[in-house]
Amino acid sequence: MAEASQTLDGWYALHDFRAMDWAAWKRVPSEERQSILNEFKQLVSGWEENEEAEKGSYALYSIIGQKADIMVMLLRPTMQEIEQLELALNKSRLAEFMAPTYSYVSVVELGNYMPPKDGSDPTENPEIRNRIYPILPKWNHVCFYPMDKKREGEDNWYSLPMSDRKELMKAHGMTGRKYAGYVKQIITGSTGLDDWEWGVTLFAHDILQFKKLVYEMRFDEVSARYGDFGDFYVGNILPKEQIESYFHV
Repeated sequence: MAEASQTLDGWYALHDFRAMDWAAWKRVPSEERQSILNEFKQLVSGWEENEEAEKGSYALYSIIGQKADIMVMLLRPTMQEIEQLELALNKSRLAEFMAPTYSYVSVVELGNYMPPKDGSDPTENPEIRNRIYPILPKWNHVCFYPMDKKREGEDNWYSLPMSDRKELMKAHGMTGRKYAGYVKQIITGSTGLDDWEWGVTLFAHDILQFKKLVYEMRFDEVSARYGDFGDFYVGNILPKEQIESYFHV
């Protein structure tokens, strides 16, 4: 039997996608719309305060295309906190005009992790802390997609020896390093938590970097032979200062 990889897990993550009922929103009097948006901005302010205290992080993006209008990504130390944030959003008045279209539950993951031989706490290492407890970048664009590793006949990732998997992932990582400074990647694990095994969230200032990176990685054996991918969601950052203009009708 092949050896299972060890992971180091950090903050829990929720990707929450919603579609706006613009027709219903237009029928709301302007003063009431303003009150609803003020309430929503208070929610966002709470996410900001939590992030400043380094107790979690958030990202708010408008999604391009028909899959959704809004994506909220939330990171917290416990799944209970994730649930409370989702519940608060569901109970907001703005949620009355939004329908959930997709969600993804996972945990920030550092894969192929080897514990320190000296027995020290890895979370005391600043580099590791930044990877498992990340502050999400507020870059211009986001790209999210879920993925699995194949388990089909000879193309079964989980039957490969650990050494082979490490070599394949090392080559895959070398491709990703070419885009350092252009693309920021957050990997979240979701085996047993959601329908796919991993969620990949990419941030970039130039949206074409997503296309270039994903295309080049398709030629890596780990993707070409062993990768299965779900739907892709792409969007633009939605700062709190632009919420009113985005929802203006």
